[in-house]
Amino acid sequence: MTATRKSEDSEIIRERVVRARAIQRERFNEFDGIYSNAMMPSQMIKEICQISDAGRTLLKTAMERLGLSARAYDRILKVSRTIADLADSEEIKIEHLAEAIQYRSLDRDGWAG
Repeated sequence: MTATRKSEDSEIIRERVVRARAIQRERFNEFDGIYSNAMMPSQMIKEICQISDAGRTLLKTAMERLGLSARAYDRILKVSRTIADLADSEEIKIEHLAEAIQYRSLDRDGWAG
């Protein structure tokens, strides 16, 4: 809110969300009952949410420092896949993973009340 850079126009954000949803629909086209990254079961996460060695190191460190569970690990991977989709990236990059970890740490700190 205090940043001096120009924020994204709502229409541009909407277009990115629509495009990310289309990517997810295509990704899960052959799976009954799964339409989005949030709906992925654990075994599918391992296949679809692959991360680099640097990403694994970052996630492992975050898990240890924040005391996160295996369930949180899966959630971070799902959110990072969604962030990558919003960025129109085929791979989950370390910055997508870091952003997802940040959201998780804010949630754990009770930031939202």
